[in-house]
Amino acid sequence: MMLGCFMNHTTAAQTIESLVMPGDLARDHADIESECSSCHKLFNRSEQRALCLDCHEDVESDVSEGSGFHGSFDAAGTDECATCHTDHEGRNADIIGLDEDTFDHVFTDFELLGKHLETACVDCHEPDDKHRDAPSECISCHVDDDVHKESLGTQCADCHNESAWAEITFDHDSTDYPLVGNHLDAACLDCHESQVFQDTPETCYGCHAADDAHEGRSGEQCENCHNPVAWTDTSFDHDRDTDFGLLGRHALLSCEDCHSADPFADEQDTECVSCHLEDDDHNGHNGTDCGSCHTNDEWPATRFDHDRDTEFVLNGSHQTVACVDCHVEPIFDSSPGITCASCHLDDEVHDGKQGERCNDCHTETKWDDAQLFVHDLTRFPLLGEHGNVECESCHETKVFAETGAECINCHLDDDPHAGKFESNCQSCHNPVAWDLWLFDHNTQTSFTIDGAHLDVACDDCHRASLASMKRTGDSCGDCHRTDDVHDGEFGPDCGRCHSDQSFRDVRSLQ
Repeated sequence: MMLGCFMNHTTAAQTIESLVMPGDLARDHADIESECSSCHKLFNRSEQRALCLDCHEDVESDVSEGSGFHGSFDAAGTDECATCHTDHEGRNADIIGLDEDTFDHVFTDFELLGKHLETACVDCHEPDDKHRDAPSECISCHVDDDVHKESLGTQCADCHNESAWAEITFDHDSTDYPLVGNHLDAACLDCHESQVFQDTPETCYGCHAADDAHEGRSGEQCENCHNPVAWTDTSFDHDRDTDFGLLGRHALLSCEDCHSADPFADEQDTECVSCHLEDDDHNGHNGTDCGSCHTNDEWPATRFDHDRDTEFVLNGSHQTVACVDCHVEPIFDSSPGITCASCHLDDEVHDGKQGERCNDCHTETKWDDAQLFVHDLTRFPLLGEHGNVECESCHETKVFAETGAECINCHLDDDPHAGKFESNCQSCHNPVAWDLWLFDHNTQTSFTIDGAHLDVACDDCHRASLASMKRTGDSCGDCHRTDDVHDGEFGPDCGRCHSDQSFRDVRSLQ
């Protein structure tokens, strides 16, 4: 009685609650069974929810943050905890009251979708762990299934989904290597052989080295020519992408005909001779500018027009002359002059005596035929039979200036006078006919020929040279001394008795 007097009202109330406790607490609450105030407030049930949340801070956090089951299930946010979680039913009582068969996982942070709907709870929730502690990351459950060995990180949902693990929802365009063309049809493992996607090559050559028909000759920049839409469809345009357009026969060549090891690393010389040095029939004689004469369509065909492109028009036989016949030195180093003598100096048979104006006599059609030469314009016009005489008959050599203009220069062997009449053949003869001589002894000399003298042959009197004959006097005795039967007794003037008609006719001396 005295003890009761000293007890305060709080203690008394707790003792009373202990006396009226309906049953033992669950195993998890056994440690606070003697402290009713941990869960109850005297005579105020409305405070019980707050006391539960004070102890179960993780639940209180879910409710306040709207996460987990207690934050997603509306009743859990407003009703008293004891509505679902009853206690004082013994140590082995199930205070949680979770029915896995009827529990709706939608009221959690991890909604079950796809294949997860068929998954047993124990596959994700360990028996001794709280359900709330079950991992929500894919990798937590599927670490053994990760063929990528975490090389792609732990965000499996970026590519995979719950419906089918092998069904990929990954958008490759979100990477540094968007898939275009035939790459869209390629299987992942075609490029990612080991399922480890890190360090996968991003260059064409990294995957297609074995497909390289160029065997490395064209370098590793496949995209310079090819595209992923069609491997055999090249986007490289030699005309557009280089300084050397492929024209004519060049368009039919294969790359290796001109390019050696790596065409994109080559500093290719665009001069014709850089590729056609062995084809140069001129052996460098015509320089390296092959394009000035030849075309891309047909190498033997030349577009060079000597008449149009030079100051020397090719006429006559010049049209069939080989280039090297005139262009002895390399064409672009030196070119011959445009005079005949520039090329024909070695052919000049006149010893320079005719000058260098070969075209005054010769033509380009026939060098040996001096068609333009007019002999009548020289100091020896061709008259009479001279017009029918071959040049060689008078000109033994082509040094025409050395040919004499006197008749005797050509007719010495034809002179029947054996030189008695000197070299003035023209005094008697003319070029019309050699035997039609025009000499008039009566007018051209001081000795008139009359009578029997008319029938006398020239050499009957002119037995010595003309120079000697000129020293002979005009008397009969000068020629007829040996015929003088008078032995000179009547002097040299035979004409006093005799006449020129007949030597035997004697005139009267009366």
